[in-house]
Amino acid sequence: MAAIGRFQQGDHIFHAKVVEGELFPVEGDIFGSPAFARKPIPRKGIKTLVPVVPSKIIAVGINYADHAREMGRELPKEPLIWFKATTSLLADGGKIEIPFREHRTDFEVELGIVIGRKIRNVAPATAARYILGYTTGLDISDRTIQKAESQWARCKSFDTFTPLGPYVETKLDPRELTIQLFQNGQLRQNSNTQQLIFNCPQLVSFISTNLTLLPGDVILTGTPSGVGPIASGDRLEARIQGLAPLNIQVK
Repeated sequence: MAAIGRFQQGDHIFHAKVVEGELFPVEGDIFGSPAFARKPIPRKGIKTLVPVVPSKIIAVGINYADHAREMGRELPKEPLIWFKATTSLLADGGKIEIPFREHRTDFEVELGIVIGRKIRNVAPATAARYILGYTTGLDISDRTIQKAESQWARCKSFDTFTPLGPYVETKLDPRELTIQLFQNGQLRQNSNTQQLIFNCPQLVSFISTNLTLLPGDVILTGTPSGVGPIASGDRLEARIQGLAPLNIQVK
């Protein structure tokens, strides 16, 4: 496998391998041993969906040193995690809806890990075996609520607050990837996954020692410095090296 997307044509929802923009439908389960159609299908009338349907979205906070300084936080001694509602997912090309216009609401670009197998208590050295691949995500955050509450789930779980996709890249080394966010064509975030405090295998291992991870679950690995506010009409483009760009608008 390489890039895998999830699509809808009429009432039919399916996964497909994406090769130079062409779709080769999956035969079988992408979390098992799938086969792929030999011929591509026409893309006309096909809608791109979020690439997986997770049982849970696990977000990681303060996982880039530069973002910790930006937020005035000390470096964590272990990963700081919380849950985002799955109803906050938004597909590539979608529109973020800001619930409280008077609040400051920020963008955060993040590398997403997509779990491929059920796991519990996996060691960092073997964690990669349980990862299906990687995708691009945004963790949209209502800062006004975040500053007022000790729990972060509400401020980051409003509908449309987790753009994800467009695809899952199954052949990617996450250790040294450029990660960027463009707002209306202007570069706002620009870093590298080398700057992660806890890397992808460490995150999968830590989380799996606390709870069971299921196929399709998504871990958002944290954001670098440069976070900033969004406003109606904004165009956001998240770019992570080796992944298709994620394009989102603000309603």
